[in-house]
Amino acid sequence: MSEARRANVVGLGLIGGSVGRALRARGWRVQGTDVDVAQVAAAVRLEVIDEAGLDPGAEVTFVAVPALAVPDAAKHVLETTTGLVTDTAGVKASVVASITDRRFLGGHPMAGSEQEGLEGADGELFEGAVWVLTPTVETTDEVFATVASIVSSLGAEVVTLTPERHDSLVAVVSHVPHLAAATLMTLADDRAEEHAALLRLAAGGFRDMTRIAAGHPAIWPDICEDNRAAIVEGLDGLIAGLRSVRDVVDRTDRDALLALLTRARAARTNLPTRVARPADLAEVRIPIPDRPGAAAEVFTLASELGVNVADFEVYHSAEGAKGIMILLIEATASDLFRGGLIARGFRPGVRRLE
Repeated sequence: MSEARRANVVGLGLIGGSVGRALRARGWRVQGTDVDVAQVAAAVRLEVIDEAGLDPGAEVTFVAVPALAVPDAAKHVLETTTGLVTDTAGVKASVVASITDRRFLGGHPMAGSEQEGLEGADGELFEGAVWVLTPTVETTDEVFATVASIVSSLGAEVVTLTPERHDSLVAVVSHVPHLAAATLMTLADDRAEEHAALLRLAAGGFRDMTRIAAGHPAIWPDICEDNRAAIVEGLDGLIAGLRSVRDVVDRTDRDALLALLTRARAARTNLPTRVARPADLAEVRIPIPDRPGAAAEVFTLASELGVNVADFEVYHSAEGAKGIMILLIEATASDLFRGGLIARGFRPGVRRLE
């Protein structure tokens, strides 16, 4: 019987606890720490982790603490363990810039829950979720491929972005929507003081739109401080858009309103989904060139082109450091992806699955 793979989790809240549960469900042995000693004891009792403390020989450590606390926590782990280190913070540029050790790879699982803390930890939280990795030019193929493989095994879809690009995009798709939902919820709550029946009428679209406002508020001051510029830019865009909609409604411009709603509906319908059927997939085999960051470059290209990677593996040659990366992607995107790879000096082979 082979020995269990070993991991650490630093920070045993909702995300860290979910990582622990997900790893243990897949046969890993997990140790963990938290600034709250009682939280660690609870994690052992709830079987979120196997043992308290850091395993110095663990293959990987997940740092799941608030964004502003990540640099110090990650540096401590890098000094006291020999394995790879990744984090889960929702802001990446400042974190990645502050950690120069090549064993570190920034990450952000875009998953959450209305549940709070360790009690809400769910080993299936990452199933179908996007997990962003943010390699730099210093990130080796081995580090990237190992971390990407581990988070992919938890059911997540790996998306690769530069740290700066991540912060810009996540402000639009996560940070601004959360603040907008909180603002709308507060507006309704203010009106409810005047009209007691208002919140009883809140159903359907209102509940769907404000669901994320139920998330734990404590993480947001750090996120808003660390990603201030991108969030302010996103809020400015939202405010301008709402002013435009206000004007359309105010002047009863039916054509303009219908055009806006039709465009929004089409965009919402076309949001990407995970590929499920093998018949819809193509296998792409890519010899990895002998240059730093080539594997991460492949994933970055997929993200830029909007190509969903359903699964991947990396095979290393016994003759040296070279290897083969095998990806499963949507067959309809195979020509686009192949062309992009060739343009960047790769030599891909593409085969549609039967």
